[in-house]
Amino acid sequence: MRWDNLAESPPAEIALFGTDAVVTRTFDTPEFRGVTFHEVRARSIVNRVPGASRMPFEWTVNPYRGCTHACVYCFARKTHSYLDLDTGLGFDSQIVVKVNAPELVRRHLGSRQWEGAHIAMGTNVDCYQRAEGRYALMPGILAALRDHANPFSILTKGTLILRDLDLLREAAAVTDVGVSVSVGFTDQELWRTVEPGTPAPERRLDVVRALTAQGLDCGVLMAPVVPFLGDRTEQLRATVRAIAAAGATSVTPLVLHLRPGAREWFMAWLGQHHPWLVGRYERMYAAGAYAPKWYQRRITRQVHELADEFGIGPASSGTARRIRTAPAAPPPQEPGGTQLTLL
Repeated sequence: MRWDNLAESPPAEIALFGTDAVVTRTFDTPEFRGVTFHEVRARSIVNRVPGASRMPFEWTVNPYRGCTHACVYCFARKTHSYLDLDTGLGFDSQIVVKVNAPELVRRHLGSRQWEGAHIAMGTNVDCYQRAEGRYALMPGILAALRDHANPFSILTKGTLILRDLDLLREAAAVTDVGVSVSVGFTDQELWRTVEPGTPAPERRLDVVRALTAQGLDCGVLMAPVVPFLGDRTEQLRATVRAIAAAGATSVTPLVLHLRPGAREWFMAWLGQHHPWLVGRYERMYAAGAYAPKWYQRRITRQVHELADEFGIGPASSGTARRIRTAPAAPPPQEPGGTQLTLL
């Protein structure tokens, strides 16, 4: 495995990192059975997004690599190959944990060179995946962001974010905070096969409901909309209706895209579960990772029309929304668009 780009003290030569630099653990508990954790002390954690990226933000924090959510379409699968790890089952079960992430964030934010730019989390793998329940890295990260009044946003499929509700409220009192939950569909059969390690869609919508009940704005990234499996009009309607009922402040659709690494794994899954669709997918994604523009526009139009019908509007691009705080706090700024186009 190539650990040199993660290590706190990288070797002088580009080589496999020494085995004493990585602590590998397995836990014989039902929720982690079959999962291996590689604990590393990273040398950096606040990463600049490449200039060619489509992402609407410049800086990210990702305390984990690999994800037990095991979403078959996850674009981050390719990143496991950088460490000579498998991008299929290995991505789902070989989890890299940057155990010093909170202290690195605090150190970075305290640097004289840091100008307080927005930091996005959950943009590569989910920072509230099951591993977070054991390693609890996010409370320290959120506390550092709060203490430095640094704006940030979080995208998650995990219900564990509710554990950190108090920290989110405290941070929202001093800086701009955006929270978004990813719910691409409410179809139970599709969920069980495409996102087998995630909380059920209704549990994720419970997170939206819980946050809004506490006066916190929470948008929904309706992603991915899966062609031919989750894009029927009645499916889109059911999903948007459920999102609206949960009290989401916005809904933003995003059609499935298949980058290298994810594409191979997804197509293998498709051939096993829906072989009659393989040819249609090969034609739809023949030009690259993204579905044709006409298809993306059609889905976006349908979802926005349904959102209008159910009383919620799409989020626009821009800076993260300030979460509404308790009545005793200063009045919030006029909300902008929540950063939702992350996947």
